[in-house]
Amino acid sequence: MRYANEDPELLALVHRYVTPGRRYLKLGGPLMRMSEPDRAKFTREFGDAACDITPRELALLLEGTWRERKTAAWLIAIARRTEFRERLGDMLLASEVCFAGSAYCVTFATFATPADADLLAAYLDHYLRRPDLYYDQPAAMGALLHIDTKLRTDQAARFLTENGLWHQWIDGPPRKEHHSTPDSYRGAISQLCAFADESAQHHRQRNDDVSTKT
Repeated sequence: MRYANEDPELLALVHRYVTPGRRYLKLGGPLMRMSEPDRAKFTREFGDAACDITPRELALLLEGTWRERKTAAWLIAIARRTEFRERLGDMLLASEVCFAGSAYCVTFATFATPADADLLAAYLDHYLRRPDLYYDQPAAMGALLHIDTKLRTDQAARFLTENGLWHQWIDGPPRKEHHSTPDSYRGAISQLCAFADESAQHHRQRNDDVSTKT
């Protein structure tokens, strides 16, 4: 792992893409609580950032701490850089840092292909067997259900049967009264994907404008 305070190149990227307006703290649930003007402004700014950042810079952010990884995952989602899919899948399964995993799940839900569903299912197969760990199981389930809805598939069903891994997990610590329903997690992920789609539209429009001028 690389640390910005020890790495001038990474620090420059953090100042440019991660910390403006404390951006990394707004990605996720806070997006759904923004006023419409603030959301529109944030959408434009983040779409511009997704246009500006290079694949090499994204790869470098993914070597950082949770705030760099979280921001990079969102930028990857908006720019639809599917070449990072397998790397994010490995990082989700490794679960090295907190707070970033849910962003990886949003990225997979935004890509919404069978390959992304497979990565989420692999994560759930592993971590739903660990009722002692509360990691990114809710986000992964929500993302998988979102993809099922889009693709008209049913990958999540085997986890949600009466004696399936989901119920085994929520019956362990923390107890299931601390959990919401799988469909509510799907709804939350779908709302975050809607923001990513809005930013992606701005990203595409800006790229089209640049292409027209050149």
